Amino acid sequence: MSTSGTAGQPFDRAGRDERFMRLAIALGERNLGLTWPNPSVGSVVVDESGDAPVIMAQGATQPGGRPHAERVALAAAGERARGATLYVSLEPCATRSSRDDGPSCTDLIVAAGIGRLVVSVADPSPHAAGQGLERFERSGIPMTAGCLADEGARLHRGHITRVSKGRPAVTVKLARSTEGLAGSRHGPRLMLTGEIANAKVHVMRAHADAIMVGVGTVLADDPLLNVRLPGLESRSPVRIVVDSNLRTPPTSRVVTGAREIPTWIVASVTAPVDAEKALTAHGVEVMRVSADETGRASLPEALQLLGARGITQVFCEGGPDLADALAKADLVDELVLVTGRSVRGQGDVPALGLSLQDRMDHLDLWAEEQIGPDLFMFWERP
Repeated sequence: MSTSGTAGQPFDRAGRDERFMRLAIALGERNLGLTWPNPSVGSVVVDESGDAPVIMAQGATQPGGRPHAERVALAAAGERARGATLYVSLEPCATRSSRDDGPSCTDLIVAAGIGRLVVSVADPSPHAAGQGLERFERSGIPMTAGCLADEGARLHRGHITRVSKGRPAVTVKLARSTEGLAGSRHGPRLMLTGEIANAKVHVMRAHADAIMVGVGTVLADDPLLNVRLPGLESRSPVRIVVDSNLRTPPTSRVVTGAREIPTWIVASVTAPVDAEKALTAHGVEVMRVSADETGRASLPEALQLLGARGITQVFCEGGPDLADALAKADLVDELVLVTGRSVRGQGDVPALGLSLQDRMDHLDLWAEEQIGPDLFMFWERP
């Protein structure tokens, strides 16, 4: 709703709130992949007392999950926070967890004398879940919730999924040719996308807590599964290989580099012990789960185990077979489909399996992005 503004111009409160919430969300996006098991939150302190708003301070959840974004922003603002508006991408915590030192973010907001609070998305965590609302009301701090709620939910998809379902959110990335093919069963690996698109995928890796592939990808490509963008190498996430029978060679690059980048292999309880010993000797961690009806490691159980370990976001680059298995188990929360060049006469592996095709009927296409010659399409669970 608009009211009178400077020089008789209408004042668009909702538009201003969205402007600063976009900044808060962008701040949270910067540290995605660095804060698990905590969400990567962004926060902005704005002085709205004058003719034009002034940003007093901003903050993001720090690597390792502490301190929280609100604490960072309020500490930077100091006394200037009194009477100001605080924009936060996720509902502030109201109680402390066993890992926290000092007061909750709700306590800090009240003590700082914040005049107004704007939140993008609610936090279902037991440390928040609406508990701060009554305290804000008693303290005379009006709170507006739901500002850019869709964008906030995407930023915090991993945290919300882990809290509500006990598992990390799963993003499946698949590359395909213009003919809909992902590769060749008998020929060399097909390079489907260009250099710029590949760089974007590495940024997506850097914003994930873990990269997941199946053992077939390891055997076929011997990938590094790291981030290879200048300056971002240290942001390589945990590497996860789904390998039911522990066929991953001890000489593979994910194994020989396991002491530099944490590498976890998910196997079934029946996988050979000798193979596990050969892998753990290189620093690999083997996690065992039940076998499903086909004898393969149970993906739902594996994802629950990863959630218990604190992983909030998994970026799956394991190819059509693993993608289809995840879709069959209803574990796909986001699908990123990249369409690259033609491979007419070369490929014979369809990018989309039957289960994933069926699953796409229950996903919403929310964005498309042309990057050089390659088209990125983004679907998400509604």
